Amino acid sequence: MPKYQVGEIISGCVTGIESYGIFVSLDEYYSGLIHISEISEKFVRNINDYVKIGETIRAKVLEIDDEDCHVKLSIKGMNYRINRKRKTKIKETELGFSTLEEKLNDWIRDKLEEINSNCVN
Repeated sequence: MPKYQVGEIISGCVTGIESYGIFVSLDEYYSGLIHISEISEKFVRNINDYVKIGETIRAKVLEIDDEDCHVKLSIKGMNYRINRKRKTKIKETELGFSTLEEKLNDWIRDKLEEINSNCVN
């Protein structure tokens, strides 16, 4: 049974972006390409507006080349984003960084003692 099926929605990690498309790593063997014409129904001026390297996305399988372990993919007309994280505002506590400030000298002293003991042995 083949690993991937035409029409299947799979996920992969964006590993490269070129002017003609997006390279996607699917697993330890298979890689895929999303040609620029398979990104959007609209004109795609800059592929970087759609994905970023390291982002995990969903894509639809268009063609499979099992001999070369290559898959042609499309994100056209689908919700392809997986790990879009919401930015949250950091709330400062009443103590702020004072806890770190109190411990910093102890941590530095302990680390220096560890380094010096390793140099002696």
